[in-house]
Amino acid sequence: MTVVTLMWEARAAAGRGAELLEWTRAQELATAPVRRETFTAPGDRVLVLTWWDAPLDADLPELPEPAPTLVTRPVHRWRFESHGT
Repeated sequence: MTVVTLMWEARAAAGRGAELLEWTRAQELATAPVRRETFTAPGDRVLVLTWWDAPLDADLPELPEPAPTLVTRPVHRWRFESHGT
């Protein structure tokens, strides 16, 4: 089994961290991942990790870009492949 983790990270516009978190949590994916976790960090950052039983290059649903007025920059996205512990 290959486990792929998709990382989605955005930085909210000034004072809009709670709104970005709420928006992120409301986003549904076309297919449910094995696991999904949402984190916050200083600087009004929101991070979403999703885990999938799929190859690294699989076509997987991802969270969209929020409205430009909600964030300070485009979303950062990365894919990681698990190699066990």
